[in-house]
Amino acid sequence: MSLVRRVRGASLGTQLFVLQMVIVLLAVGGTASVWADHTRDQLDSLYEQRALAIAQSVAALPQVRDAFDLRDPEKVLQPLALSVQESTGADYVVIANREQTRYAHPNAALIGERLSTDGTSVLTTGRSWVGTETGTIGTTVRGKAPIFDEYGDVIGLVSVGVLRTTVSGRLAAALPPLLWTALAVLVCGLAAAALITARVRRQTFGLEPSEIAALLEQREGVLHGVKEGVLALDLAGRVTLVNDAARELLGDVGEDLTRMPVSDRLRDVLAGDDPGEDRVVLHGDRVLVLNRTPVSVRGQHRGWVVTLRDRTELVRLSRELNDSSSATEALRAQAHEFANRMHTVVGLLELGEHEEAIGFITRLTRGAYATDLCERVQDPTLAALLVAKSAEAAERGARLVLAEDTSVPEGAIGDPQDAVLVVGNLVANAIDALDGAPGTIEVSLLADAGGLRVRVCDSGPGIAPELVGEVFREGFTTKAARSGPRGLGLALTRQACLRRGGWVKARNADGAVFTALLPPALPVDFVGDR
Repeated sequence: MSLVRRVRGASLGTQLFVLQMVIVLLAVGGTASVWADHTRDQLDSLYEQRALAIAQSVAALPQVRDAFDLRDPEKVLQPLALSVQESTGADYVVIANREQTRYAHPNAALIGERLSTDGTSVLTTGRSWVGTETGTIGTTVRGKAPIFDEYGDVIGLVSVGVLRTTVSGRLAAALPPLLWTALAVLVCGLAAAALITARVRRQTFGLEPSEIAALLEQREGVLHGVKEGVLALDLAGRVTLVNDAARELLGDVGEDLTRMPVSDRLRDVLAGDDPGEDRVVLHGDRVLVLNRTPVSVRGQHRGWVVTLRDRTELVRLSRELNDSSSATEALRAQAHEFANRMHTVVGLLELGEHEEAIGFITRLTRGAYATDLCERVQDPTLAALLVAKSAEAAERGARLVLAEDTSVPEGAIGDPQDAVLVVGNLVANAIDALDGAPGTIEVSLLADAGGLRVRVCDSGPGIAPELVGEVFREGFTTKAARSGPRGLGLALTRQACLRRGGWVKARNADGAVFTALLPPALPVDFVGDR
């Protein structure tokens, strides 16, 4: 029991080695035992048939049959039996009559006595018999054959036997090759067990089962505890590991990258067709940042690990911060301009030019851009955005104007969040398209029961023809598109319009023209019923 406890407390490699050696020993021992039993049976059968063949040959001799008619048959049969015994190597040759009285025996003193083993079955049936019996000289493998007279009647029998010790001696002579073979198999098994044990230790890095289980538990805890998504891919692009955060961000990822229900842009980043760090992609309503890192084990490349971070809220806050900064700068510029105008008014009043001061104030009031904008765009959030963008355009040498058909009644657009996103991104794209050159940006906003229609035109160089169909894809999936200045803003614009059942388009007409339709938002209860 102490040995069993020591084996149980040993390392995994030692336990595997001992287990394999036990298996090899059992296999070799079992095989050797079966072989020995089979060989013994074969030898028994061989010597039985040999003894029977000798007995049948003796029984068929004419002098044996003729001797039964003599007054003293033993005088003829005893020398004959001893001669056959010596020439064939049998341990005994016995001849008896029908009453089972011996006429020949290796021990001459037993001649005339009854057989020590029963021969009735041979004498009565006339059939030969083989088997193992114990007689006067010991246990023998023997064969018995009937002796027939000239009329075919059984008149006696011949019994020929070989001692069982002789058979065992032949078996022992055959054992050395078996032992050497078993020893060679044991040595080979020992070497194979050592190799397997060493391989297992290498593959498990020398860790014990309890340590492997602890590492697995820690890995599961870390993977499912981190807030970032983790996705592991093998060399064939199959998903081998995905944590809870990744499932929440991507949904049902499946098992194969090629059949994963994601956009082409996201699939390109996951597959490495769009390499680089912190690749920004859109997936549904989320803005994700992906990093793809190769995984190597013992210097061999095994696959990749992709981390996913949700930056949706950060992008929204950044956009709001940019809008607030733009509005702040616009208000600062207006405050500076207002101060200059007030100084002018005060100067005119101090000089007594009251009529001139009144006229100056009237001209300022009638020509105020903000006043006109607020009259036509009555949603305060959208109006503030346009005032801020107008100031931003002015600082970059451009001029933002409202089209004549602009009309946004108060409350016509409901929640202005998507409207601010669409208009802000399209105007920002137009400002960037001018790239600091003097130009005009015309904005048309028309809100009615069908939603908000937006048109933004700039006097810039326009869109390259090969990029007209690509500008709304996040990150620009083609090589030419990736060299473009924008991508995420227009992609978010397209996403917002499609989410509401609308659309956004781009074309060239003396510059770039972007048009969009943003239908009214569906009621919350209706969206839930869908």
